[in-house]
Amino acid sequence: MDKLAEVSSLSVEAPSVVASSVEASGVAMSCEEAGVSASSEKIISINEGTLKRDLRETVRLTVEETLNRMLDAEADALCQAKRYERTAERASTRAGHYTRTLETQAGEVKLKMPKLRAVSFETAIIERYRRRESSVEEALIEMYLAGVSVRRVEDITEALWGSRVSASTVSDLNQKVYARIDEWRNRPLAGEYAYVYLDGLWLKRCWAGEVRNVSVLVAIGVNEAGYREVLGAEEGVKEDAPSWLNFLRRLKERGLKGVRLVVSDKCLGLLSALMEVFPGTLWQRCAVHFYRDVFSKTPHQKMREVAAMLKAIHAQEDLAAAEKKAGEVAFKLEGMKLKEAAKIVRAGAMETLSYLRFPSEHWRHLKTNNMLERSNRECRRRTRVVGSFPDGKSALMLVSARLRYQESKNWSQKRYLNPEHLRGWTLDRDSVQGASTPGEVSSSKASSGVLTGAMLETSTGALSGTSLGGLTGTSAGGLSGVAGGKEVATG
Repeated sequence: MDKLAEVSSLSVEAPSVVASSVEASGVAMSCEEAGVSASSEKIISINEGTLKRDLRETVRLTVEETLNRMLDAEADALCQAKRYERTAERASTRAGHYTRTLETQAGEVKLKMPKLRAVSFETAIIERYRRRESSVEEALIEMYLAGVSVRRVEDITEALWGSRVSASTVSDLNQKVYARIDEWRNRPLAGEYAYVYLDGLWLKRCWAGEVRNVSVLVAIGVNEAGYREVLGAEEGVKEDAPSWLNFLRRLKERGLKGVRLVVSDKCLGLLSALMEVFPGTLWQRCAVHFYRDVFSKTPHQKMREVAAMLKAIHAQEDLAAAEKKAGEVAFKLEGMKLKEAAKIVRAGAMETLSYLRFPSEHWRHLKTNNMLERSNRECRRRTRVVGSFPDGKSALMLVSARLRYQESKNWSQKRYLNPEHLRGWTLDRDSVQGASTPGEVSSSKASSGVLTGAMLETSTGALSGTSLGGLTGTSAGGLSGVAGGKEVATG
């Protein structure tokens, strides 16, 4: 295979070398003509397309001839004698040949595979049953994973190598990559990941003759060096509690530890699973998703004003100031006759302020889930070409391939945040009254109606008695909440 790669690489470089020599000779020829018969003013035109086509064919024939000579040399070595040579050391004789094709970077070549009578002919130049050079197969796989549709791949291969590649062939080639992707998805996780981002990606798949939605659950973490890393991706029927519970358990089994903050949107199934698997972890609700919930209860004419008010909450210098500002915004919304919007602010503003408990240098990266949303948007750009997947595994593999590409090409070269700011950083739990874990929250504190920074909300809008990340009914730093429709200060 190394010999085949060398011949192919030489064949690819040959057109440029020949073309450059033709250009040089053309320049010399034009200069000579200009010096000898400048008065004639004759212009020599060269058809560039014909020249390139002839050069390409010349290179292809050269590759074909070279490979066939190498095959003949291997046959002579096995026979211990050249063709038609009669010696006492001859181990076998020729029995003709059979023809097979091979797609290379120079085009399709025809190989004359020798047949021997007494010895089995096994060549080291090309693997048995291989119809394409490895670089050609890698190019096909790269095109598909980069976002080129299967039909477009067929057109490109015909233009490049003169032969079309069927959709089944592309699918078979992808199966080779899927094994490596599965190994990457299930790799052990070493070290600690202080910040973890969770989200789900919805795709279309064929199921029992119908097109159904399927979700791909994605987790991205920030490692000890401050670089982003894809922790895992897994198929989920939907973003419900069992799917998230299995996903988080698998991450923990693979070695996920040291998680201090989880950033996600407010999916109740995710939150309940998070409490069970990582009960001592703080939860940060994406501020952008929170804004959208408030905007859904805001008239279009007042959208800009309300947006400025919400941004002011997250522009405060510390947690106490942000909590105070949230109460003021809710009161102002009520004065603007936006009671539903005010209710959402009172119920959910504290869920978006957990990031303020960490170093201020990291706030910009922890306030929202935009980093993972941007990654999902890149995956959707690729999956949109496919439309409906034949099964859930193909959808998972394609999304995982795109995530792996982003991690290797973009994230590995740029540090996301400086981990030095987090070293030695501890949460101030001295002021936290009550239990430090969700399972220890007493019903008396939950019934007081005080909001916490990461408390779940029931379907009726009432507050439940469980919270994430060890935040209790009277959270650290003083949280403002609602009890009986009035603002309660717990500082």
